[in-house]
Amino acid sequence: MPEKFDVIVVGAGPAGAACANVCAKNGLKVLLIERGEYPGSKNVMGGILYRKQTEDIVPEFWKEAPIERPVVEQRFWMLEKESMVSMGYKGKEWAQEPYNNFTVLRAQFDQWFAKKAVEQGALLINETVVLECIQEDGKVVGVRTDRPDGDIYADVVVLADGVNSLLAKSLGFHKEFKPDQVALCAMEVLNMPKGKINDRFGLEGNEGCSVEIFGDATQGQLGTAFLYTNKESINIGVGTTLSGMIRAKVKPYELLEYVKNHPMIRPYIHDGEPAEYLAHLIPEGGYYAIPKLTGNGVLVIGDAAQLVNAIHREGSNMAMASGKMAAEAIIQAKNKKDFSEAGLDSYRTSIFDSFIGKDLKKYKDLTHTFEANPQYLNEYIPLMNRAASQFFTIDGTPKREKQAKIMQSFTAGRGKFGVVKDMYQAWKVMK
Repeated sequence: MPEKFDVIVVGAGPAGAACANVCAKNGLKVLLIERGEYPGSKNVMGGILYRKQTEDIVPEFWKEAPIERPVVEQRFWMLEKESMVSMGYKGKEWAQEPYNNFTVLRAQFDQWFAKKAVEQGALLINETVVLECIQEDGKVVGVRTDRPDGDIYADVVVLADGVNSLLAKSLGFHKEFKPDQVALCAMEVLNMPKGKINDRFGLEGNEGCSVEIFGDATQGQLGTAFLYTNKESINIGVGTTLSGMIRAKVKPYELLEYVKNHPMIRPYIHDGEPAEYLAHLIPEGGYYAIPKLTGNGVLVIGDAAQLVNAIHREGSNMAMASGKMAAEAIIQAKNKKDFSEAGLDSYRTSIFDSFIGKDLKKYKDLTHTFEANPQYLNEYIPLMNRAASQFFTIDGTPKREKQAKIMQSFTAGRGKFGVVKDMYQAWKVMK
């Protein structure tokens, strides 16, 4: 007779490990399945970890977790070919416990985070591929793996198998995602001495800096690039919607090389020693792309549920929060002995009642609007850079004349009505 668990979690990333941790902590018999050699071996993210949702799973985690640096500065760069407009915030309060957020290396952090679930009692098995969900009478009752005698049964199966969740698709929870609903991100880890990182980014001690980069970094396509400081390395990456990459006829590694050689970025990474190259799909569909979250004996969490807020680079925190909410719904269902879709539906309502559902709903039309109106990236950002150049160039021209010329440059292409319309449209989708 095959062994039976209370919960099987497929995928040991932040979402899956969070769910397994909370379930095991509450006395449930949990199996956590990872297809990679170890948790994190196949996971990619830019490298920002948020304190609040992580601490909800492991209190004061920063005292033992393999974090790199607490982030004390957030910068935003608007790039043109040979210039940038920079803005941001730096706060020393972020350098004090309990901190705000951190940079991490996923290969290290995910192993530690999954280990915390194991310490609570979850059983972790690596290098195991889940081929399909086992269904009986319209209910998911387990999973079929690629191992000999690989059928395993449970009251609830939690799908945390990533953005292109084949298991959720096979259950009919979602269709094939469109090219404008996913982004392809390429990133590289560059080794660099701590002192050099601190000098280049204006940091002290173990302070960290994160930089989000828009405009020319993605060659006018919808997306962002980033620079994140680790203890003795830098994460540099870039991602655009798959539709944008197809339209621009550019490959991920080509775009990454373009970013690395941009004159505004190159000085920060000069002499960095390549240590690791990674590429990964990221959910970009937002609110409209959220699949069915709950079924008979099954829940979908994290990237598999498309829970990413690209505007605020939030993914890992939403993954952990969704894993915790899923665990809480499973515990309630266990107490009621009802693992039907209705019995597990508190998970779905929790998602939409939380910051996850509310934030994704707030920005529900943003991706489509910016995808359909490329002028925001390839016209207005260059205009902003040129306006800054003109205004700060001291050449004897009265400032009022400079302001008039700058306004004329903004309205020359699209007219005053067009500019006002664009600004209103941008405000509307972000308000």
